[in-house]
Amino acid sequence: QVQLVESGGGLVQPGGSLRLSCAASGNILSINTMRWYRQAPGKERDLVATMPSGGSPNYASSVKGRFTIARDKNTVSLQMNSLKSEDTAVYYCKAHVITRTYMYLEVWGQGTLVTVSS
Repeated sequence: QVQLVESGGGLVQPGGSLRLSCAASGNILSINTMRWYRQAPGKERDLVATMPSGGSPNYASSVKGRFTIARDKNTVSLQMNSLKSEDTAVYYCKAHVITRTYMYLEVWGQGTLVTVSS
């Protein structure tokens, strides 16, 4: 079993910054790709940023230049700067995991709420 635990959400004023973290634990042999998604109220879940294993990050156009994804082993973070009201959403991390029993899993975190408001 593999778990992803997210932290770092909260309330921030427009123009402010937040840093989200997501830590994976459990029956993990390796993690290929880690991603951040977000889901605003009444909208679909959208991909925000991708960090492939050993590759370069990719970002949605709406966050490019403001958000930075980083990875350290089984932890992924999302530094969010110059936040806007439209960044308000529940943020989820997702990991593509190979377990020690050589199973492939796509695991989601529980989500963390980011609210950008004055």
